Formats: sequence, structure tokens, C-alpha cells
Amino acid sequence: MATVTIMDPVTRIEGHMKVEVSIDTVGGQQQIVDAEVSIDTVGGQQQIVDARCTGTLFRGFEKLLEGRNPHDAAVITPRICGVCPVSHGLASVMTLEDAAGFMVPENARVLRNLVLGSNFVMSHILHFYLLAALDFVPGPQAQPWQSAWQVDLRSGTGLGQVSQNIAAAVEARRRAHEMGAIFGGRMPSAHAYIPGGFTAVPNQQDIDTFRAHLNWLVNFINNSYLPDVQAVAAAYGDYFNIGAGSENLLAFGVFDLDDMGQQKLLGRGQYEKAMGQVQAVDLQAISESVTYSWYQDSGNDLHPSQGVQEAVYPKAEAYSWLKAPRLANKPYETGALARMWVNGDYRDSISVMGRHQARAQETLKIAEAMNGWLNELNLGQPVYSDYACPTSGTGIGLTEAPRGALGHWMRVNNSKLEKYQIITPTCWNASPKDSLGANGPMEQALIGTPVMDPSKPVEALRVIHSFDPCLSCAVHVMQPDGKATIVKAGSV
Repeated sequence: MATVTIMDPVTRIEGHMKVEVSIDTVGGQQQIVDAEVSIDTVGGQQQIVDARCTGTLFRGFEKLLEGRNPHDAAVITPRICGVCPVSHGLASVMTLEDAAGFMVPENARVLRNLVLGSNFVMSHILHFYLLAALDFVPGPQAQPWQSAWQVDLRSGTGLGQVSQNIAAAVEARRRAHEMGAIFGGRMPSAHAYIPGGFTAVPNQQDIDTFRAHLNWLVNFINNSYLPDVQAVAAAYGDYFNIGAGSENLLAFGVFDLDDMGQQKLLGRGQYEKAMGQVQAVDLQAISESVTYSWYQDSGNDLHPSQGVQEAVYPKAEAYSWLKAPRLANKPYETGALARMWVNGDYRDSISVMGRHQARAQETLKIAEAMNGWLNELNLGQPVYSDYACPTSGTGIGLTEAPRGALGHWMRVNNSKLEKYQIITPTCWNASPKDSLGANGPMEQALIGTPVMDPSKPVEALRVIHSFDPCLSCAVHVMQPDGKATIVKAGSV
């Protein structure tokens, strides 16, 4: 009989998430233990045979934006998440600029890349050392690192150094934040992204200070991060064959290299396992299923530009506040692995360890590109052009957060936001089943994972953490006392 293990909350992620896994013996032979009732299975292997990923809080930002001035989106949406607010700020201004057919000055494009790149570097280092590493190595013998399952911790060359570098990663994260704040004004939730350009005016002193932080971080990535990921990969080589998931990969592209946004450091594309090659993304084929989500079924399988955000709780068979985004009715994984795979920078393995390797290699690629972007800044040239939002129209802003493809869709009518929809990376990755009954990528990645101790399924955590889920992005509102509350905004 299957053992059901519920991890609620899943720790060492951003936000609140519950994962329920059913663990049973696969393979082997059944034998009667008790002639009347008991049947046992001998041989075989304990594996996860079913999984449910649950976003436990309601997401209300889309409803919050309805009826507001369109410019408010660039201020409000970065508050969706404190880990990747820069991506939401960029997506919102891209949406506004798309509605007006607007291009920003070259300096604004470069400054946007630099602040976003700082956020990527910070987030990737944070993820490996402070969120995922404790699944593989013991942390420092002090709080908060001691709260970890001591299961299947292996020995291997370089693993001790990984543990030692966990504390050093805190300084690396701080430096990346400070670097981003030089032009962003503050981190997180930089206020520098505005429709029409950027607020910071660069000077040589700021460029030099930024580069000093960047050089320190490149050294850390080369001499600590990359070797540490390789040490974990060498000791846990079986995880190159665990956690494949849907094996469909999606990237919207990020870091514009020209003013038209046609060339990007990491380009747009999709990889479908069945096709075996990278293809262009059909944006009209994106839909959101709510069959197993706590939302009205009238909003089922709609394109995000037409999406409906009406909560229904409780609801039969539903088990998550996350919707289930799909591309051509198929689940797609997003994130560093998807970006690096689509762009041909990493093609070794779609797996737990593949995600860690691709993320580390992407960190170096972005950091090295940032050195070149600093050289592209033209002192004394504009960072902003006058922008006016149209009184009516639609816009779309597609970019990448550290965790994957991010999309904002907007409709303006009478100079007010009539509709605003957001699909975050974790909605793609940690989505529930869709209307066709297909599990989301993370659920698929969990199913089939071998487990040593069902009471402490660290193997499941390794799969979950490899996606770097961010439930702060995916869900946003809670009521601590559990009582219904009616809040009326505006005049009484």
C-alpha cells in the first residue's frame, strides 16, 4: 500500500507551498504476509508514484490592478516578489511600451540589463547555496542551517568546500544586491524601471564601483560556484537521470542586445521532446487551465489576454491556487535549464543535476556579458524619452525571471487598466493537472523518483529545489485567522 507523505510547507523556497507525494514499491513480487488481510511486496524499489504540488495562497494582484492608471503597474507588480522584483518591473514597462509601440534610448536598454543581470546573479547564488545545497551536504553547525534532513548525505571530493562556501555565498548575495542598487536605486524592488526608459543617470564613478563588485562576483562564480556544483554532480551522478519532468522547455528570452529587442543574450524558443529540436514560440498557443485550480471554470483554457481571475474555494477536485499554463495544450518547464538548452549553451541532461549545472553556467554567462554592457554606456546621453500611454489598446511584456519565462498581458480602456494577467515561471513549473489530466512539469519530475525513507523524502526535496520554485510570485494573499473578511477599497 502506498505511503502518502505531505511536506507542508516545503522549506527553503520563496513563498508557501505544499507537496503531497505517494510512495510505493515498484517492481518486485507480492507475497501474502497474513492469510486474511496483508499482502507485502518484496524486492523492487520505493518510488514516488503520484504527486500534487499546491500553491496554498490566493493570488490577487491581477484583480488589484483592474481600474487603475496603467502607470501603476510598474510600481505595483515588482511587489509581487522580493526575490525577482526586477523581472516584474521590466515586464510591466515592456507591456506599457508595447501598447504604445515605443522604443527606449540605448542607455536605458543597457541599464535595464545591468540591474536585471545583478538580480539574476544574486538569485542563482542564493538558490544553490542557501536553498538547495543542504539537500546534498551538511550546512554550518549553527542556525539557521541545522534544520535539514540528514538522509543520503554522501562523501566526495570537494563536498566539504561546498559546506564551507555556504556562508561565503551570503557575502556574494549581498554584493550582487549592492551592485544592482548602484543603478537601481535600491534592491530589492528597484524603482528605476519606468515606461519610457530608466531613472538612473550613469557616471564614471558608479560604473567603476559596479565593475569592482562584478569582478569580485565573477571570481566567486569561477572559483567557488562552478566547482561546487561540479563536486555535487560528481557525488550525486544518479541525479542526472532523476527528475526529467515533461522534457518540454520554454524560454521567452531576456537581455536585449539591440534597441529593437530582436537580438537577445538568451533568445526565445521552445523545445518539445517529441520534436527533438528548438522551434519558434507560438504565443497565441498559450492557455491557462483551471480545472484543478480554485478558480471559476468559465476561465478555463483561455489565452492570458482573455484570462479570468475569479476565485472559487472550495471546489471539487481542485488542489492549488496556481493555474496550469500550457503551450499548445502541453506542460512546459521554464528556467535556466530551458534558457540554456534553447540557446544551445547546455545540452547534457534534463534532470535535477542538469538544472543546477545549467544555472551555474548561465550565471557566468550573464556576469561576463555585464562587463561588456558597462562599456556600452554613453555618459551624457539620455536614459529616458517622453512616454504617453494610449487611452485604449493592448500590450504584452515577455521576459525572463531567474526562475523562468515571465509574461504580463494588459488591456487599457478609457485610460484605465481593464484587464491585467500575469503568468509566472512557477505557475508553469509547479502547476497542477490541466483539463486534459496532464500533470505539471514538477509533478511529472517527482513521479518515478526513488525514495530511501518515506518519512524523510529528501529525494523529493532535491527534485523540487532543482526548479527553484518561487511561490511568492505565484500566490500572494492570505488571512492569518482563517475568517472571512470583506474589504471595500475607496470611498465608503
